Amino acid sequence: MTSSTETRAFQTARRGRAWMFGDNVPTDQIVATKVVFSPMEVVLKHVLEELKPEFPANVRPGDLIVAGVHFGQSSGRAIAPKAIQAAGVGCIVAESFARTFLRNCYEIGLPIIECPGASRLARDGDVVSVDLESGAVRNETTGQTLQGNPVDPFLLRMLAAGGIIPLVRRTGSDLGATNT
Repeated sequence: MTSSTETRAFQTARRGRAWMFGDNVPTDQIVATKVVFSPMEVVLKHVLEELKPEFPANVRPGDLIVAGVHFGQSSGRAIAPKAIQAAGVGCIVAESFARTFLRNCYEIGLPIIECPGASRLARDGDVVSVDLESGAVRNETTGQTLQGNPVDPFLLRMLAAGGIIPLVRRTGSDLGATNT
């Protein structure tokens, strides 16, 4: 169970400038083959550039990615969520995620939330706020609010720890479960 202190320290509320992406964004376009084995400093100069050439140079810490269905599909490159996180993105809001991408995000501590209608919520540059605990997603620029899927308390706990490895280090391999 997530303690309220742990959740508050993690800041389940996020707010940032939106970068809009469409449906079926593959991990191959998040991190292109030409840089997949490069050091992260090189990857960051190219993250999402095939879809938005201005993204690598203009993304700022705390910005949010807002997308349509099946974000992070295809190859399941684990480097894709790591590159997005290293770019400073504070959260990804999408109508749905490819399951491997979803798992990889939580495992590294990158906040994501599924929200029906997200692809029509904002335009590039709008300010969007997200509450991972309640699932509320709001375009602060237009005032439109959507109800996303609240993040499961265990996943909030994993995010608060910084991912699965820090959580296991903190709680042990049983993730803090007690035998009854």
